[in-house]
Amino acid sequence: MAAHRRSAHRKPKQRPLTGSAARTAATLALAGAATAGSVTGAGAAPAEPAPTATQVRAKVDRLYHDAEVATEKYNGAKEEAATATRAVDALADEAARRTARLNTARHALGSLATAQYRSGTLDPAVQLALSSDPDAYLQRASYLDRAGDRQNGLLRGIRRQVSQITRVKARADQETERLAARHAELREHRTAIRTKLADARRLLDTLTADERAAYERSADPRHGGGPSHADRSAGRAPVAAPNSRAAQAIAFAHGAIGKPYVWGATGPDAFDCSGLTQAAWKAAGVSLPRTTYTQINAGARIARSQLAPGDLVFFYSGISHVGLYIGGGQMIHAPRPGAPVRIAPVDEMPFAGATRVA
Repeated sequence: MAAHRRSAHRKPKQRPLTGSAARTAATLALAGAATAGSVTGAGAAPAEPAPTATQVRAKVDRLYHDAEVATEKYNGAKEEAATATRAVDALADEAARRTARLNTARHALGSLATAQYRSGTLDPAVQLALSSDPDAYLQRASYLDRAGDRQNGLLRGIRRQVSQITRVKARADQETERLAARHAELREHRTAIRTKLADARRLLDTLTADERAAYERSADPRHGGGPSHADRSAGRAPVAAPNSRAAQAIAFAHGAIGKPYVWGATGPDAFDCSGLTQAAWKAAGVSLPRTTYTQINAGARIARSQLAPGDLVFFYSGISHVGLYIGGGQMIHAPRPGAPVRIAPVDEMPFAGATRVA
């Protein structure tokens, strides 16, 4: 009995694999080992190498350019919001004036109705029969007729005022909706600008002090930055402005050199690119629109070969940057955050067009 129990718990003997069965088992074992190895390797994949200083500078340049595109959109939305605000205020004033006229007409109508009530309600024929002075009565009757005409006129005026006030309020509602949409755009563009500038600052913080200084120098042609051909006209004598207004605009821009770039700024202590050109020409008595993509249509388009001091020069395919041409292949512009207003070669950026303001 005990022998039987021991034999029942014994494991059956495994027969050795031979032939094709052995080869199959070996293949499965190797596949399992390879799979296990790949899983282990996936968890220990090498990290991507850190970007080089050149790659960081290129990314920062792109972020600054994207921020400037968003800045011009912000400037446009801000200008449209200001226009919508003025429209809403004007419609509110118009509605108030029309409401005041309506109240005046209603008051006059009420006074006329009160006077008629007090005069009595006898039939005009009976009043004439009982009158001791028919001539005087007939004169009073003509006054009543005129009062009736006046009453009808007041009623027509009241209906007209109510209709006009309704239309004014409908227009005000439309402008209010438009204003709300512009404010939403402002918030969107403001967020985009701040995000891109923050990303640029974080990337710059990964550079060493020497690398960051080299990046700042590379954006300033006064320190040998920019393309090797960019400064070929730097030694030329200044070119005279073609008229007094252009001279005034250039003088203003020269006075702004060294002031910081601040997105959305139009002076007097800081500027963005279109804010500088707008302020420069404003000093010359010429009103320019606020954005790069509207300033390019503010005058006569000219070829690059026709450039004269005072012309506006535009860059990039989206017309996202503008400078004030001063002759000799040079311009004054507000480049980007961290780079103050300065003189720079026109060919340091992709040229997109030029406009002659006056």
